[in-house]
Amino acid sequence: MGVSDLAYGVYERRLVKSLDPARLPHHVGAIVDGNRRWAKGAGTRFEQGYQAGADKISEFAQWCDELGVEIVTLWLLSTDNLQRSPQEVGSILAAVEGLMEKLAAERRWSLAVIGNLDMLPAESAGRMKRLADSTSDVQGMRVNICVGYGGRQELTDAMRSLLLDQAAKGRSLTEVAGTLEVDDIAEHLYTKGQPDPDLVIRTSGEQRLSGFLLWQSVHSEFYFSDALWPAFRHVDFLRAMRSYAARERRFGH
Repeated sequence: MGVSDLAYGVYERRLVKSLDPARLPHHVGAIVDGNRRWAKGAGTRFEQGYQAGADKISEFAQWCDELGVEIVTLWLLSTDNLQRSPQEVGSILAAVEGLMEKLAAERRWSLAVIGNLDMLPAESAGRMKRLADSTSDVQGMRVNICVGYGGRQELTDAMRSLLLDQAAKGRSLTEVAGTLEVDDIAEHLYTKGQPDPDLVIRTSGEQRLSGFLLWQSVHSEFYFSDALWPAFRHVDFLRAMRSYAARERRFGH
């Protein structure tokens, strides 16, 4: 172990000790961006980038669990990503399925798949759903895996579900419009029944949400890291937690 490693360890421990557990987030969202750029910089193929990104997710979830985070929501495949080449989409799905298989086998956390699974290959969607269902009895942190996910798609699906539900009850569009409340829409989101994210982290230097949890993140705090996702370190995570803990959340007041 070199001097730099020792200094890093000291700094890391100091960061951990500086965190007030009472001020840490309960729900953390992450936009895991930069896998392709990391692979390019490493002189390897994009498949290795996506696998490295999947491996980092296991670490990230562990870091969250150690700090008492109750829910982690990870955006792994967007609806826009589905426009990439079949080979690349297949590589992403393979990495996600492998990750879920590993996490499900460990039975440490409860998994859920969030997104429009009808947009994915049926075999892949079915396998991910079965893996998530196999952890339904696990008591522990919840890990939401967002695949085939887009904020606009979620809102479209929510409104479609709401209207179909109301139509089944014999209500007209005029009646629905006359009584529609914010909570009515929230009840049809992919994250129904879950608290909104307190903190959303995005890697790779991009400072935008790109449609991630559009409805749910209205009061979230945001943290943007320049690190590419596979290179995101524990110290980067702790800095995000420190930044969040130092903020005064006003919720519009």
